[in-house]
Amino acid sequence: MPVTAESIQAITLNEQAMYAPFFGSLGVTSAMAFAAAGSAYGTAKAGTGIASMAVARPDLVMKAIIPVVMAGIVAIYGLVVAVIVSGKVEPAGPGYTINAGFSQFAGGLVCGICGLGAGYAIGIAGDAGVRALSQQPRMFVGMILILIFAEVLGLYGMIVALILGAT
Repeated sequence: MPVTAESIQAITLNEQAMYAPFFGSLGVTSAMAFAAAGSAYGTAKAGTGIASMAVARPDLVMKAIIPVVMAGIVAIYGLVVAVIVSGKVEPAGPGYTINAGFSQFAGGLVCGICGLGAGYAIGIAGDAGVRALSQQPRMFVGMILILIFAEVLGLYGMIVALILGAT
């Protein structure tokens, strides 16, 4: 099939789909909703561990709050991606193609799902970590290292989302 001016115009019109901004907005929603859900789960799970360990060792409560803070940072990753991607969503037209909408959706979904996984990991590791901390205070450094490895999953998602959403 020869390439003609009509076929090039048809390809260009297909790239300018009216639903492109929907997918960009869906990426914003995915980043924020899933990252916030992961953060909420991590906060709740680690918070129950803190409450149970505080009964026996109230002097270690301030050290035990670290998993809750780290779970909150996961939501900030989603917020950063949501704000940056939402600033790039435009009305459908020549400046905003379907490729940009799909790319922003993929970026938001990557950030959100990574944040969800990181929040779950922080919650479970934080709960077990603060309970272990109440029995043996030398477990603090090990708990922090495991929490850092869980947190970095959300950071990786944010980096990939920023690369994908930079279109």
